[in-house]
Amino acid sequence: MSSETVKQPPSGPRAEAKRQAIVRAARELFLREGFGVGMDAIAAEAGVSKVTVYNHFGSKEALFTAVITSALDEPLAGASPAALEGLTEAEDLRAAFIDAARAWVHAVRTNREVAALRNLIAAEVHRFPELGHAWKSHGPASHHPAVAGALRTLADQGRLVIPDLETAIIQLYALLVFPHMVFGSYGTQIDDDLTNRLVIGGVDMFLDHYGPNQT
Repeated sequence: MSSETVKQPPSGPRAEAKRQAIVRAARELFLREGFGVGMDAIAAEAGVSKVTVYNHFGSKEALFTAVITSALDEPLAGASPAALEGLTEAEDLRAAFIDAARAWVHAVRTNREVAALRNLIAAEVHRFPELGHAWKSHGPASHHPAVAGALRTLADQGRLVIPDLETAIIQLYALLVFPHMVFGSYGTQIDDDLTNRLVIGGVDMFLDHYGPNQT
């Protein structure tokens, strides 16, 4: 293992700006050229040196994982961050949850770039098992901080009882998002009416299971 992979990445506002530029450049080039794109090309696209890229990420697999991690939460964060954050303050948790879920699922259904990244994972993970190892080194809470933060706060407030946060995150995705990912991978789409029923039913199942009155 090289020294770049074990040392701490650069920190501070300038370093964060460079990191974001690298992730944006890598995302564009991975989508355009696949995982085979060189780190030299990514560095040039980001306007930084190749050494800077390795200082931040250590390997192409780690950079690819960072690209995917940022993309998976993007539909939720970009669709309705106020709705998600508002769950912790909402008087009617079910209604607020349904509103946030509708915005989230709509973004997942319509964000073609994120769908393309998911397809790229499927295409590359068998050729590059390091991608799977890098992915597994982070838990669901790390991959989905927006969701994890909202559920953790609701549990702290006593409005939900969540003994296993990682399981709850995966279950929420399974109820709301995964159906569209699975159907989309086969080139089909769940229609609007069924999508709405899945959202309402999914939220109700989640709240029924994790509600404070459950035994």
